[in-house]
Amino acid sequence: MKRIDDARLPTRFAEFRIEIFESSDAKEHAVIRLGDLLSGDPPLVRIHSECLTGDALFSLRCDCGFQLQAALGAIAHAGRGAVLYLRQEGRGIGLGNKIRAYALQDKGSDTVEANQQLGFPADAREYVVAGQLLRALGLSRIRLMTNNPKKIDAMTRDGIEIVERIPLHSGSNSHNEAYLRDKVDKMGHWPVLA
Repeated sequence: MKRIDDARLPTRFAEFRIEIFESSDAKEHAVIRLGDLLSGDPPLVRIHSECLTGDALFSLRCDCGFQLQAALGAIAHAGRGAVLYLRQEGRGIGLGNKIRAYALQDKGSDTVEANQQLGFPADAREYVVAGQLLRALGLSRIRLMTNNPKKIDAMTRDGIEIVERIPLHSGSNSHNEAYLRDKVDKMGHWPVLA
């Protein structure tokens, strides 16, 4: 993990620092952090996979942008914490394939079926980079904001202690009800409440 640089990142939530790291596959990942992460109780952390449609274009098809905003708001409220922004768009299949999957969903497939019809697993994301980023920050114990048990399993296998899981209940709407249900029923996520 190669550190590139960091800078101020003023947002509507707080003034964060954004720090960029390059992984061995030449992808650049961001750490959006606030406060001293190493003093006191384990900090709040969100491991967030890039979602152009949800994070930047405000799509209602998913809950990604809502979760990112909820995480930044929670960190701002707590006064310290970090979002690890991982470059693995479309649950790891890339933006073009994600839009192909959307087209299949428009024709009646669910999110899991669409990925599988394109020859991908339901979720191709990896979290090795998240463990590397946490170690680069000097963190081995965190409070993780997630509804995805795979993230907890991956961090635990990587030697990161999850002292608390904080659910993210945001973004449920009429456009993503089936998607959220599929995440619970087909992918094993914990339920999201409206």
